[in-house]
Amino acid sequence: MNYAFTALQDELAKRIEEFAGEKIAPYRQENDRRGTYRPGLIEDMAAAGLFALRVPEEYGGQGLDAVSAGIALEKLAAADLSVCFPVLNAALIGGVLAANGSPEQLERWLPPIARGEAVVALALTEAGHGTDAAGIEMRAEPDGDGWLLSGEKTSIMVTAYATHALVFARTGGEGAHGISAFYTRLDGDRVRKEPLTDLGCRSGGRGRIVFDGLRVGPEELVGTPGGGFGAVMRGFGVSRAYIALMAIAVGDAALAEAYLHATGRTAFGQPISRFQSVVFPLVEHTTLLHAARLVSFEALWKADRGEDPRIPSNMAKWWAPKAAVEAVHQALLTMGHQGWSEDGPVAQRLRDVIGLQLADGTAAATKLTVARMLLGKEYAP
Repeated sequence: MNYAFTALQDELAKRIEEFAGEKIAPYRQENDRRGTYRPGLIEDMAAAGLFALRVPEEYGGQGLDAVSAGIALEKLAAADLSVCFPVLNAALIGGVLAANGSPEQLERWLPPIARGEAVVALALTEAGHGTDAAGIEMRAEPDGDGWLLSGEKTSIMVTAYATHALVFARTGGEGAHGISAFYTRLDGDRVRKEPLTDLGCRSGGRGRIVFDGLRVGPEELVGTPGGGFGAVMRGFGVSRAYIALMAIAVGDAALAEAYLHATGRTAFGQPISRFQSVVFPLVEHTTLLHAARLVSFEALWKADRGEDPRIPSNMAKWWAPKAAVEAVHQALLTMGHQGWSEDGPVAQRLRDVIGLQLADGTAAATKLTVARMLLGKEYAP
């Protein structure tokens, strides 16, 4: 059993950490206050190759494995969780397209994603359908050899920046097999984007997208009619581990601030790190995050080996965000008024990381997946 990364993965981690330290971390709180990325950030991330991580080399990407993408997202999340979402989407959506598109489609779709010219959103969630994604109501009505997309998607990350979206709409009857996926531009007078106001990740550009009869042709259909839901669910088997690692990185960053504070703050004649009541809770949270990180990377390792990653990935997804929220909360308490202040280093992290308990599947949804895989659907809820 080898827990070490490869030399290339260590080099990637160092490069992304240096990039994040220079181009992302100094702007984290400013981005949060303004509710948008600093000018030029998308372009800087594209130049650093962050949108090309999982795009195959033949389409202009780096063709890296899932573990490497997880390493990159960890480093980005430690600097600012909000900047992870366009990178996460490029990896997830690029993977769905690569697995389901024709060679001609991939030649059109993937190189712009790799170059950062196409910023992509995952348009699945609707106001009445979150966890119950197979029940979405947005229609794709037949129109000649194509379809007209009509309906609303909500709680869509990077809406503010997205030029394209992978849109899921109902082309058939009820249930998962009636859902198709379309990859389309988000421009013109048949698409409207509206911002949403959030507790955290305020610069992440979450919003709603309203489609008013947007026409899509057969060249924009991803895979086969009725195959959209299965395609994205297979993608979630990896992306849930990515999100777990993003949460862990936020938790670890907050704990690092708390340890630094505890060694520098003096009370009753000694550093407060000398008090068990201060440092032992931090050690407990560090332990839990370390364990969750191992489960997350196990999922990505399985995916890279061609094995089914869904059990460890869903385990990590329900556990890691919860553990991270609790870790950041403890860091805030350790730092007292400095932790509570929005001018301090951890308050924003607490607001940000809470959202990952919802993203890409709630704890209930991911526990259900694990239960069904362990017990079989006939014995699971």
